[in-house]
Amino acid sequence: MSLPRTVLSVTGAGVMSLVTGMAISQDFPNKPIRIVTSAPGGGNDFTARLIAQGLSGSSLGQPVVVDNRGAGVLPGMAVLQAPADGYTLMVSGSSFMIGHLLEDSPFDPERDFTPVCLAATTPNLVMVHPSVPVKNVKELIDLAKRRPGELNYSSSAAGATQHLSAELFKSMAGVNMVRVAYKGAGPGLIGLVGGETQVMFSTAPSSAPHVKSGKVRALAVTSLKLSALAPGIPTVAATGLPGYEVISVDTVFARAKSPSANINRLSQEIIRVLSRPDIKEKFFIAGSEVAGGSAEELGVLLRSEIAKWGKVIKEAGIRVN
Repeated sequence: MSLPRTVLSVTGAGVMSLVTGMAISQDFPNKPIRIVTSAPGGGNDFTARLIAQGLSGSSLGQPVVVDNRGAGVLPGMAVLQAPADGYTLMVSGSSFMIGHLLEDSPFDPERDFTPVCLAATTPNLVMVHPSVPVKNVKELIDLAKRRPGELNYSSSAAGATQHLSAELFKSMAGVNMVRVAYKGAGPGLIGLVGGETQVMFSTAPSSAPHVKSGKVRALAVTSLKLSALAPGIPTVAATGLPGYEVISVDTVFARAKSPSANINRLSQEIIRVLSRPDIKEKFFIAGSEVAGGSAEELGVLLRSEIAKWGKVIKEAGIRVN
């Protein structure tokens, strides 16, 4: 018995789609791949170059070049101006995922981009000046509740990780600490060391020398799991504030509507590069831990970060313009 014409038509279309998808996957890539990122010398540039070097020697069989485009929205705009074919990628940080929540942006990361890979993560440390009479997160929360508005915390620019980490902590713990703004994370850390402020949330690598010297006291690390970047330091979630998590990330995105077969191929190759022991060591020395997360895992993280920080930003009334 013959199948109805409509079924034959749909089946034929499905076969053609499958064949086309296979052709795209088998033919990709057939020209150089470009990774757009921020200015030379920064963390995103470091990640982009490690990935590019690894991919250039991979089974992709094509050179991979890094295209530095400066700060802010410039890398994202460069990707959106390129064809949606998977040949143009972007390495970016946490600010890319939530920047549109803080100020007007020409793009939406969920609508205009597609996840490729979660490359690396870096936790923060919750630190206090040695004069603050607390030894763990629970004691810090108790002290802040007894002395509302009396504890100051160091912060760099509005919306930066130091600022948002503290505001999330305040919201979840139900405490009031006062922000003291500095021109950068470095000056903010100097302010904590000098006793101008009592609390700070700062990246583990940059804070490690001061913790080791005893100039500041590290209470906890902000990742959900213990971090090798902060050996012997417990998590915030396990010592007084369940569910608290803040990590800085290095991510890889492509333009939305790029062929899924191409994106999957790139994701697999990048994860293979990141799994190399020498690459892991280079990231660790630079102060990050390789994540090697799939496109799906990055998509989940993107949505959860937007929801989490959107709530914090709205409640705290944070804007950067």
